[in-house]
Amino acid sequence: MKSNESAENYLETILILSKKKPVVRSVDIADELGFKKSSVSVAMKNLREKNHIYVTPEGYIYLTQSGQEIADMIYERHQFLSQWLIQLGVDPKVATEDACRIEHVISPESFTAIKKHISLS
Repeated sequence: MKSNESAENYLETILILSKKKPVVRSVDIADELGFKKSSVSVAMKNLREKNHIYVTPEGYIYLTQSGQEIADMIYERHQFLSQWLIQLGVDPKVATEDACRIEHVISPESFTAIKKHISLS
């Protein structure tokens, strides 16, 4: 399930948007991330080629099983690390930004060890 940070961010964004909206389109992703629609279109093409998403003829974007697995993993890391840093006294804005960077580089082994060691209330 190897991926890169940009792809992971797009997949996580699709997941988050799908929780808020009945359908996700490229324009929704562009708005959410503050990117140009043309940049998002290129990214969606790459994700489609890697079979992480599929796009309907109407332009609705859905995660495939592999895309869902990556998005779930990144989202879980993001949520957990943000909450942990906030509990440590880090400003919530900084905690969220730092969690976004950490979530892409931490190994599964280290993340699992941190989760086992820390109890978030």
